[in-house]
Order: sequence, then structure tokens, then C-alpha cells
Amino acid sequence: MKTINVNKLTFAGCKVKMWIADWFAQLNNKMGGDLKKIQTVGRYLIEIWKALGMDIEGGKVEFLWSSEEINSRADEYWPLVMDIARRNKLPRIMRCVQIMGRSEQDELTAAQILYPCMQCADIFFLKADICQLGMDQRKVNVLAREYCDDIKRKNKPIILSHHMLPGLQQGQEKMSKSDPSSAIFMEDEEAEVNVKIKKAYCPPMMVEGNPCLEYINYVILPWFNEFKVERDAEHGGEKVFKSFDEVVADYESGDLHPGDLKPALSKALNKILQPVRNHFNKDPNARDLLKRVKGYRVTR
Repeated sequence: MKTINVNKLTFAGCKVKMWIADWFAQLNNKMGGDLKKIQTVGRYLIEIWKALGMDIEGGKVEFLWSSEEINSRADEYWPLVMDIARRNKLPRIMRCVQIMGRSEQDELTAAQILYPCMQCADIFFLKADICQLGMDQRKVNVLAREYCDDIKRKNKPIILSHHMLPGLQQGQEKMSKSDPSSAIFMEDEEAEVNVKIKKAYCPPMMVEGNPCLEYINYVILPWFNEFKVERDAEHGGEKVFKSFDEVVADYESGDLHPGDLKPALSKALNKILQPVRNHFNKDPNARDLLKRVKGYRVTR
């Protein structure tokens, strides 16, 4: 989805700054707070985005590491963080902790309380006109717009919040890196994708809360501009859906069965992932990064 969203922005004429938030991951204790491991994961993600076809040619996309940029312009950054912190009460900042996958009831470190003030500062530090993040980041984006009111700034950042894919199992509101069955990972082999989709929650004729349909709506259709289902003539024959409304209509009526939808979804996902697999198989640097990342233990 990141590649889809970035390519939409570059197509519209935007220049995109990709903020590789290594310091923020350390603040949130990702990879046990090991910055070297976090930066390895960052380099791995860049390789994935390139392999997927992110439109980076001609300087359309710039990859910036938070640790490097903040250190090089510390005199600009930290006064901004301090001003945001000074203008907000602790309960207001606490309401933003969901951006880290935390809740207000969690026992937080001081670093995790500092995190929202820093993320809010990033928007102004990077001079971003448009802030494109997931829906889980919306509270800190609102904080940034409120800060504009506090400092009497008329030009507020525009917030583009993308949809968050749910987990593949019943009742999972979002994917989890610590639960391999909950999501399709970029390094998954074809057989792994097939098994995960086969086991995914996909009740017949039910659209609400159906993760397989979410993948079709937010990944497959934007990527291919169609969703192709191949089946025997006795089961309706091959059909190409051009919109999600068409998929929903057939699925709710029972004309499209999970037994036909799932193989078609697996095939489409594998088609998207194959260039990534090829890149990590052929490129020695990418292959080394993948090997190292797979050896890390994910921390919440």
C-alpha cells in the first residue's frame, strides 16, 4: 500500500519525502531498542519499495533518515519539539500514544511520551504540505493542525490518512508482525501466501469484516485496476471485476464463492510479490539484508 500511495502522489506532481524513522523506532523499543538492527530493517524496507516499483526516478522520492536529519539540524528541530511540548498538557499527548501501537493504560517510558511531540515536529521540520500516514496516526496529525492554531499559522498541513488493512483471522482489527498468520509479508514465498489466504477468514456472502475483500479493495484493484477470477464454466466461468462494487454484488449474492475468490486473491498477491522475490534472490545486498532481518526477534 505504501508504494501505491506514494506513486499516486508522484503522479499528481508531488515530491515525496520518505521519513525513515530510526530514532522513533528506538524510542518505541522496536528491535529491543537496537539502533543498528532498526537501521538494517530500514534499508531492507527501501529495497522492498524499489523492487515493487516505487516511482523514485528523477528525485521524485527522497529517503531521509531521522537520526541524520535531526542531528544535522538540531538547532531547528529541538526548539520546535520543546515548543510543541510546552503548549500541550500531558493528557493531550497521552491521547496520541496509539501512534506507537500503545494505549493510555500501558506503562509508558518517558521516551514514549516524548515520541508524539517529536512526530508532530517532524511535519514542520520537513516543511511538509501534505502528511500521508495511516489512520492509526491521525491523532498526532490533528495535534499538528492544533499546533498551527496555537502559533497562528494559517497554512496547516493537509492530512491524507490511508486505510489500515485488518489481520487475516477473524476479529483481528490489524495485522501483527508477531503473528505470521495475520498478514502477508513482503518476503513470503508463493506457497506461504497460498496457505495464509486459504486459512484466512472469508465467510460466504459476508462483506463486513472480511479481510480477503479488504485486500481486494485496497491492494489488488488499485494495483491491477481489475480482479480476475478463473473458474470452471459450471461455476460461472472466468470473470474480470473492474470495481469493488462489482465484487461485493457477486459476493453478497453468492455468485462469487470463497472457494473461487481465495485462489484468485492468492494469484494476484503472488504476482505483486514476485518482483520482490526476484530482487532479493538476485541482489547480494538485498539478500543479505533479508537474511539479517529474518534473524531478528520482533518486539512490540
